Amino acid sequence: MTMDFVTPLDHLPRRLWDAVIDGDEHAATGAVRRALDDGADPEGVLLDVIAPVQGRVGREWAANRISVAQEHAATAINERAVAAVAGHPAVRTEPTLGRITVACVDGEWHGLPARLLAEVLRLRGWYVDYLGAQVPTPHLVTHIHRTGPDAVALSGSIATRLPTAHATITACQAAGTPVLVGGAAFGPDGRHARLLGADAWAPDARSAADELARRPLPRPRPDHQPMDDLPHLSDQEYTYVARSRPRLVRAVFDGLEAAYPAMRGYDELQREHTAEDLSHIVEFLATALYTDDGELFGEFLLWTAGVLAARGVPASSLLPALELLSRELQEFPRAAGVLRAGSARLTRTPLTTAGTTE
Repeated sequence: MTMDFVTPLDHLPRRLWDAVIDGDEHAATGAVRRALDDGADPEGVLLDVIAPVQGRVGREWAANRISVAQEHAATAINERAVAAVAGHPAVRTEPTLGRITVACVDGEWHGLPARLLAEVLRLRGWYVDYLGAQVPTPHLVTHIHRTGPDAVALSGSIATRLPTAHATITACQAAGTPVLVGGAAFGPDGRHARLLGADAWAPDARSAADELARRPLPRPRPDHQPMDDLPHLSDQEYTYVARSRPRLVRAVFDGLEAAYPAMRGYDELQREHTAEDLSHIVEFLATALYTDDGELFGEFLLWTAGVLAARGVPASSLLPALELLSRELQEFPRAAGVLRAGSARLTRTPLTTAGTTE
């Protein structure tokens, strides 16, 4: 005869999801507090419950099953759930290991991953300065000069913030502070972290905390020389595309009505969304040129095609825009190559929704 044992975490994911999707902050924070009262591991609540629920929120938005407003409300409730963990009497830990500054790259609005890391590090015994989302590099450097942390943990979810992340990493190292980076922006294998010269990379908050516990990150030497511009940037293609984004978006938008007749029937909101999508395409192209990583652009196209498909817009609608952009950039070989590869990948990859492949 066997007995089924129920742990405090067994039902929490479902209860939190129901509360989040219903917009019920009190139910969400109450469920978290009860689980902690019953002996749930605080780190497990943060990383095995709240983080996956937030990931599901993003996937549900991408699949067009919840609205932007619902996604924002759900994120706010998950932030309150994190605060409920942080404020629970069972999780108070005296800092004994050192000091870490946790911040998001300037322009990065997705602060919850960084907040989760900050709370995990506090649980592990670090003194943590959590600076939140969208931290300008000069303010971050001023902070580390004032507080002298053992390391900066820098979070980035959106790849288009990688050029800014590069400048931030370099500035922190020039101030004598090592930098650990994490988040989707740096690639699932950390390839962009290595390219931009970060001292360490971690795929998730638990791994980041483990990395910092394993060994102190070595401080940059006093004669440390920040990385110069990446060699492939000498062709100035990134600079041109980044600075020309408004003009490129206008040119492609103006040509789309002839290249994609369905656009002639768009209402004002649909046209506005089309302009936003074009701006994102050019911004991701610029980032692919900065990192010399065409795969980054291809992955973005597949994700965008899935989001559009979930909203009833065929993925093929992207191809005329890419062709028009290629014409505008025909004298730029790296940009043209990235666009050709992106179009080919989009054409040959069967899509379902939200960039998932069959």
